Amino acid sequence: MTLQLDAIDCTLLEILQEDARLTNAELARRVELSATGVHKRLRRLEEAGVIARYVAVVDREVVGYDMLCFVQVSLQLHRLESVEAFRAAIRDMPEVQECHHVTGEYDYLLKVVVRNRKELEHLLMEELELP
Repeated sequence: MTLQLDAIDCTLLEILQEDARLTNAELARRVELSATGVHKRLRRLEEAGVIARYVAVVDREVVGYDMLCFVQVSLQLHRLESVEAFRAAIRDMPEVQECHHVTGEYDYLLKVVVRNRKELEHLLMEELELP
């Protein structure tokens, strides 16, 4: 069942996507609701899974990760065991920020962040060369 969002819910979500560190009092001021009302709405959104978590977005370049790459991956075998092994290996690679199953010529599209070409080469030639 899909949770019904009203205009205030949508506004709260928009504000939180810009700055999730705002206090309930500040959120309440912006949506013209009481802090208690905002707290109840946020709890409902969290319990329904609309808000999955609150995170810090790190500027990758500031911390030395200068390369953002998209890597296309084709699996040689499409048996369940091979696919599960690939997915498990990808989960253990901190360089891989996102992994998407796609249709067409390739099986997966990976969003990868590395410091330099040497790290990218290591990832491609050693980490992704799975048995």
